[in-house]
Amino acid sequence: MKQKNIAAALLGLAALAVQAQGVVYVSSEKDHALTVVDIKTQTVTGTVATCKRPRHMQRSPDGKQLWVACSESNAADVIDLATRKSVRRIPLGEDPEVFDLSPDGKTIYVGREDDAQLAYIDVASGKQVKAIEVGKEPEGVKVSPDGKTIWVASEAASLVHVIDAASGNIVKNIPVGKRPRRFALTPDGKELWVTSELDASVSIISTATNAVIATLKFEVPGARSTEITPVGITMTRDGSKAFVALGKANHVAFIDVASRKVSALALVGKRVWAVALNQAETILYAVNGLSDDMSIVDVGSTKALKTVRVGRVPYMAVVVE
Repeated sequence: MKQKNIAAALLGLAALAVQAQGVVYVSSEKDHALTVVDIKTQTVTGTVATCKRPRHMQRSPDGKQLWVACSESNAADVIDLATRKSVRRIPLGEDPEVFDLSPDGKTIYVGREDDAQLAYIDVASGKQVKAIEVGKEPEGVKVSPDGKTIWVASEAASLVHVIDAASGNIVKNIPVGKRPRRFALTPDGKELWVTSELDASVSIISTATNAVIATLKFEVPGARSTEITPVGITMTRDGSKAFVALGKANHVAFIDVASRKVSALALVGKRVWAVALNQAETILYAVNGLSDDMSIVDVGSTKALKTVRVGRVPYMAVVVE
């Protein structure tokens, strides 16, 4: 009897693991939960309870966990993807929004907007080990693949800080467009793209010289420049295409990276805030914060195939396949 129960339990866990491999998790700020969307059926199959006001999410380096920054809980919720249960809470300080993990998964780097700091949190102990003074309202945080460099976007100062991870020293302050928000690094590591929400642009930074080498301005027919508020950005694995969520302009820009030109605009929902690609890079998930939904966009045709309701004030999406 015990053997049958054990076997049944193992089968149940295996089923959950398989189920988890074909879903999109969407953080919902007002519902204190993650909405789960099945990739094949393009329907909501459930929710995962988490801490208060979940926002930025990231998978652990081993892919087995989903880390969720909860602004009103001042913590990261660590969710086991096999069981979809919270296994740990790690204090991050007041009102955390965006973070990144070191490549070895041992350190969390989180921007503290109210304190104008980048904090280092030791994952094992859950303790802060370092805090670096940066410009006002630091939000976007990105770590280089080798773990040696951290980039931080200071919204109020319109700067990107280049930080040596080991020493915590600021190597360079790079002026960019007004209110920088999110980063994308080209696969060769040579260019860092940063969205500037109040400049309707992306600044392209050379990682060799730590200087802006190009600026890509966005235009949307029928939209004022003040309505074009780029935030979320992602790239294909080969670095040939980039996708930028244009916020209040309700469009996603498709960009040819080599020419640094917009090749298409896809109409999505209200205040599109974040974008994510499926593994095959054929589908783009656009999270719309003010229409409480997610647009499922066909990359080939640049058209939205479907809109799915995903909770109140959705923030971003993570694809797990």
